[in-house]
Amino acid sequence: MAQESMARGTSFFMVVDCVPSRRRKPPATPPSGPPLRVRDAPPPMQDKLTLMIPGPTPVPETVLQALGRHPIGHRSADFQKIVKRTTEQLQWLHQTKSEVLVITGSGTAAMEAGIVNTLSRGDRVICGDNGKFGERWVKVAKAYGLDVQVIKAEWGQPLDPEAFKAALEADTAKAIKAVILTHSETSTGVINDLKTIASFVQAHGTALTIADCVTSLGATNVPMDDWGVDVIGSGSQKGYMMPPGLSFVAMGPRAWQAYERSDLPKFYLDLGKYRKAAADNSNPFTPAINLYFALEAALGMMEKEGLEAIFARHARHQRATSAAMKAIGLPLYAAEGHGSPAITAVAPEGIDAESLRKEVKNRFDILLAGGQDHLKGHVFRIGHLGFVADRDILTAVAAIEATLQDLGLGKVATGAGVAAAATELAKG
Repeated sequence: MAQESMARGTSFFMVVDCVPSRRRKPPATPPSGPPLRVRDAPPPMQDKLTLMIPGPTPVPETVLQALGRHPIGHRSADFQKIVKRTTEQLQWLHQTKSEVLVITGSGTAAMEAGIVNTLSRGDRVICGDNGKFGERWVKVAKAYGLDVQVIKAEWGQPLDPEAFKAALEADTAKAIKAVILTHSETSTGVINDLKTIASFVQAHGTALTIADCVTSLGATNVPMDDWGVDVIGSGSQKGYMMPPGLSFVAMGPRAWQAYERSDLPKFYLDLGKYRKAAADNSNPFTPAINLYFALEAALGMMEKEGLEAIFARHARHQRATSAAMKAIGLPLYAAEGHGSPAITAVAPEGIDAESLRKEVKNRFDILLAGGQDHLKGHVFRIGHLGFVADRDILTAVAAIEATLQDLGLGKVATGAGVAAAATELAKG
């Protein structure tokens, strides 16, 4: 275990590296030479783009129609009815009796709100970092002058719950005030064990669990009250099946107790204002009215499908996508058994992932996600989050197979990936 510290005024920064001894080699340089090209693609069909990325995700026609309604006054009785209804729906989705507040902003706004409303300058916190978004919370915490202890895992690997347990048990002075982590690390396609980590935080007795559930909420089971998660942040353009623009932050009882002593600066993100307004089915600032229309429609669709069915669908799509990529001969990036239900990261060997991704877009109007930072060119990511059906999985797999064959890079007979995906989908 390696540690490094950096003094900066009264702040303290320590990195705990819990990467197992068998470390992954850094990705090799992407294949050199000009980008991969095949015969000229046919002209794209208007309005046929298919999003297979982790956000924004596809939006149902019902939600688009709701979005297109004429605005109403945000202080009117009609709007108050919508706020009341969506608040109840959000509590159902979060599986909580606590408040779930709506902010006009991105998922990052929800997470930042969770941090600034529960912590004070100089507080000691633990941040989990095993990807791009874990890195982001380290930066946010440092920006607010918090003392940050980072528990790291290699990109593609899950965070080790035992490392959190050890750090929390060692804190006999109860100086740690929060553990901040990303549940579904979108950059690498890894799902972290939020349930177990939250149980260790509860055992600590003082620290809060602040969880980025931006790409896990609405895709997998996140029972806030049962797991004892104190703060959950999420965003509308993910599992909610909506356009970007709304963020959601759920605050449990212990989080509200921490709010009373928090001294970090806040105004627009002051959740006390949102809580007070929510008691009257209102909003402290001008909300995105039409996105509320869309929210009500989207959550209505989710209620009709049911939580268990939603979670089962995402798990089925994750299994089908993973099986298809393995059958094609494309290795997965996430550690075996730790794949996210929202996205599958693929690390093709000897292939420029960016060129492959662009060819799939040019030929089939299917948008896949690329790798981030040092993974650019080494990884592409297939989103299966939100309004995604079995048909979309089969279509995306077939497009990847066809593109590989056109490029002369196919390792197996065309159809192996589709067959593998179809087999998994048939299992239900």
